[in-house]
Amino acid sequence: MSGMKSAGVVPRGEGQLSVSQHPSTKAIESLLRECQQRQVRRGGPGGQRRNKVETGVVITHQPSGITAEASERRHLKDNLPLAIRRLRLALAVSVRGRRGAGAVAGPSSLWCSRCRGGRLVVSESHWDFPALVAEALDVLDGLDWSVMAAAESLGCSSSQLVRLLRRWRPALELLNGHREQLGERRLR
Repeated sequence: MSGMKSAGVVPRGEGQLSVSQHPSTKAIESLLRECQQRQVRRGGPGGQRRNKVETGVVITHQPSGITAEASERRHLKDNLPLAIRRLRLALAVSVRGRRGAGAVAGPSSLWCSRCRGGRLVVSESHWDFPALVAEALDVLDGLDWSVMAAAESLGCSSSQLVRLLRRWRPALELLNGHREQLGERRLR
């Protein structure tokens, strides 16, 4: 799927960038200015064009070193958006932005616009899904991975928060890794 860094447990200090805005929340143009792109050729189904022309793309986020790629489509213009989405999701899981007291200052305006009556309304395919996952993980990290405390801070229920993370498996695995370290049971 993508060549992202392990979505396992990120010890404090690792995966932390000194950024004012989490990279997964940046506009595509702004994010791509921080990235290096490389075109690649991959074999497989898709005909002769795919086997002979560099239609795949590998994107590396320079500040973090996180990489994502897409090569399953026949045209570069179709693979680039897929690689960008995969990069934003990998950044959401692997990079922790807000720390300490700032992590629990309250939900962002984006989160508030998606949380209605304690219910989180977002599709995995929507452009802001990676930003919401990053915010949820940042708040969880700031509250020592307490799902109840993070849900309360974000203004949603614990089940809504877990449901969001369950939609992107590496995010749920990150949470479960920390829960295991704390001696708590894994969430499904």
